[in-house]
Amino acid sequence: MISKKTQYGLKALGYLADQYGKGPVLIAEIAEQKKIPLKFLENILLQLKQHHILESKKGKGGGYMLAAHPKKTTLAAIFRIIEGPIAMMPCVSLNFYEKCKDCNEKNCGLNRVMLLVRDANLKVLEKRTVYDLIDNPK
Repeated sequence: MISKKTQYGLKALGYLADQYGKGPVLIAEIAEQKKIPLKFLENILLQLKQHHILESKKGKGGGYMLAAHPKKTTLAAIFRIIEGPIAMMPCVSLNFYEKCKDCNEKNCGLNRVMLLVRDANLKVLEKRTVYDLIDNPK
């Protein structure tokens, strides 16, 4: 199950994708339209800005906007920024690997199954982009 933070981040990105090319969007507008607590959203958007997924403009007419076209940023990249590992166990993670202390991965049935789960998730998340998060694409 994904965290509320990831869920809110994806909803906000879907809204920003829908607004792409129209200029910066106020955080308050995103929060209101997507029913996301404002303070929570501020932290999420700041994290995405620090990873160059978003840009921001200060002052009048300011707000947040996507740094690249919505079709250029994969959902896998977003998941890794907000949620961390895509894999359900550290012993099968590509980017956050940690060896299990209590088993031999070469003979572990759980490891083999979780590799399949990871690969299936990655297959979807690497092919889908922020554009796919738009509620009613035109």
